[in-house]
Amino acid sequence: MRLFLMAAMALALAGCGERDKAMVYKQGVYQGKTDSAPWNNALYKGDKAKWESDIRARNQQQDESRRIGG
Repeated sequence: MRLFLMAAMALALAGCGERDKAMVYKQGVYQGKTDSAPWNNALYKGDKAKWESDIRARNQQQDESRRIGG
């Protein structure tokens, strides 16, 4: 019984501990993922005009008023 209580207290105290979570930022340096232009891929092969045309067409398809003829 005593061993059980000591183990329970140890677990309770372990749950109360928290480490500091400090991020180190480098001033003026982007820390995220480097991105490429959305049209630089296998489908568009760098053709920005084709990508923009496809985006416009996609947006038109998602426009509810155009789909119902309004």
